[in-house]
Amino acid sequence: MNVIIVQIIKIEGYERVMSTWKSRGLRGSLLEKMINRTNEKYRQEGLALIQKIPTPIKPIEIDPQKHHITLAYFEQKSTVDYIGVVQGIPVCFDAKECASGRFPLANIHPHQIAFMEEFEKQEGMAFILIYFKEQDIFYYLTFRRLKEFWERCRNGGRKSFSYEELDPHYQISTYEGVMIHYLDMIQQDLLQRDEDVCGGI
Repeated sequence: MNVIIVQIIKIEGYERVMSTWKSRGLRGSLLEKMINRTNEKYRQEGLALIQKIPTPIKPIEIDPQKHHITLAYFEQKSTVDYIGVVQGIPVCFDAKECASGRFPLANIHPHQIAFMEEFEKQEGMAFILIYFKEQDIFYYLTFRRLKEFWERCRNGGRKSFSYEELDPHYQISTYEGVMIHYLDMIQQDLLQRDEDVCGGI
């Protein structure tokens, strides 16, 4: 059985700063900042090493006064937002925000599902971190649950899933409004996988 050592970590001196670049692609910048700060704290504590994967973009227009990119396009498809290792376990995940209590599956692309599926076949762990704004809750969506919703959609079912359909045990704790302490949920995910394996024997 895999066991991850999880500590309660707090970040001091956090300032709630929003990006000044008003591109639609930066709507999730606060969520990204919180995850990045969490990952940095995990690294400092020796708990995990997680890197943000930059998406290659080609600038089209740049504000000459502020030297900000105002228009750009993606040069290639992105896979996931983050990839790394947690105490010997490879992990990859994407970060998403949801304004309402219903998450559109259109926010996740087929090539991302394919990448996460291949990642899991290599004995890694894939998941999605979702911030439900309406509920003000951070949630850890396991890849197996995501795949169930995805297959339901492909078979003619709903093109989204609701917050009420999710297991409340995978809500992520936060500390002082800063930490998205998802290592707890990775531990829970591992235990569930072990139980599924033992139950199938």
